[in-house]
Amino acid sequence: MRGLKIAAVSVLATGALFGCSPKAEQQAPGAPPVTVATPLQQKVVDWDEFTGRFEAVESVDVRARVGGYIQAVHFRDGQMVQKGQLLFTLDPRPAQAALAQAQAQVAQMQSQLTLARANLARSETLLASQAVSKAEYDANKAAVDAAQANLAAANAAVRTARLNLDYTRVTAPTSGRVSDRRVDPGNLVAGGSSAGDILTTIISGGPIHFVFDGSEAVLLKYLRDGGASQGAPVRIRLQDESSYVHTGRLDFSDNAVNTASGVIRLRAIVPNGDGFLRPGMFGRAQVAGAAAYDALLVPDSAIGTDQARRVVSVVAADGSVTTKPVVLGPIVQGLRVIKSGLAPTDRIIIAGLQRTAQPGVKVKAQNGRITPVAGQASDAPVTQAAPASSASFANSLSSGD
Repeated sequence: MRGLKIAAVSVLATGALFGCSPKAEQQAPGAPPVTVATPLQQKVVDWDEFTGRFEAVESVDVRARVGGYIQAVHFRDGQMVQKGQLLFTLDPRPAQAALAQAQAQVAQMQSQLTLARANLARSETLLASQAVSKAEYDANKAAVDAAQANLAAANAAVRTARLNLDYTRVTAPTSGRVSDRRVDPGNLVAGGSSAGDILTTIISGGPIHFVFDGSEAVLLKYLRDGGASQGAPVRIRLQDESSYVHTGRLDFSDNAVNTASGVIRLRAIVPNGDGFLRPGMFGRAQVAGAAAYDALLVPDSAIGTDQARRVVSVVAADGSVTTKPVVLGPIVQGLRVIKSGLAPTDRIIIAGLQRTAQPGVKVKAQNGRITPVAGQASDAPVTQAAPASSASFANSLSSGD
């Protein structure tokens, strides 16, 4: 009886298997659908990004050339001043007295010279008749020379005293915006040297400099590619701006790399007609590298990882999938630049990549199109790199992977 039950169960199981076979064949998965497209071909310009600050083209600490008491201030704090405009007046009376004394010394030396010349003239007449000795004549002649030298020294003292009197009027050494006064009337100030009291400061108006540091790796890149030479375009945005609205040109690069930090100082000149940009402001700058070049662009979502390599999945004409290792570049208009490893005619998977887990599988390809990301397109596509203001910028050249 037990044997009959086992046989019956075996027959039922066999029937069930044969009954399910057609249904299982109908549920077998087909080729997964994916969307493919050829890379977008476009000319791009590489822009390297830096951080830096604005500096005035001219910045002057105003000091008095002579010491004395401040008598008056002739400007309003923060106003625009012109070169030669009167800023401070020092008490001129000590300088006036010194000038009068020097002028009196000139008069004294002039009278001594007149007497010496008269004595010399008499000596010449008496020497002809041998009424005086040659030694006395020579002494009178030397007295004339000494009196002339003393007169010249006295005249020099007058010029110095007159200069000191002029220096009691402190004028603007350059045109620009003046800071606040650092010394009020009635205070005694020291002057005449770089250690003298600073009365105020003036920064020039008009164009302004933007100064930043680039790494040695960036310098080598520019030297080899011929990019970012003097005159290269520069565009800048401030910390509260979302786009690079201020433009200028590179006008200076230092003549040596700083051995302590490994960076080189660069500078751009930026128009500033409205005076909106102020020295000390922080900004981010983009400097154009080499000239525009043809590039292949793909979405970042189409790029996969194979251990340490970056790869894209390419679909052949028969629907089979293969992977190609690629070298990545920066982001342009929301798309990734492929520097090498990809051909313009390759059909890469841009959607459905997760359905092709293994290379060699066949897929059902649907044609698509790669377009710039909405809101990031522009007439002049540019690369976006990580900020760099130190030697660590060398690492950012390969960032964005």
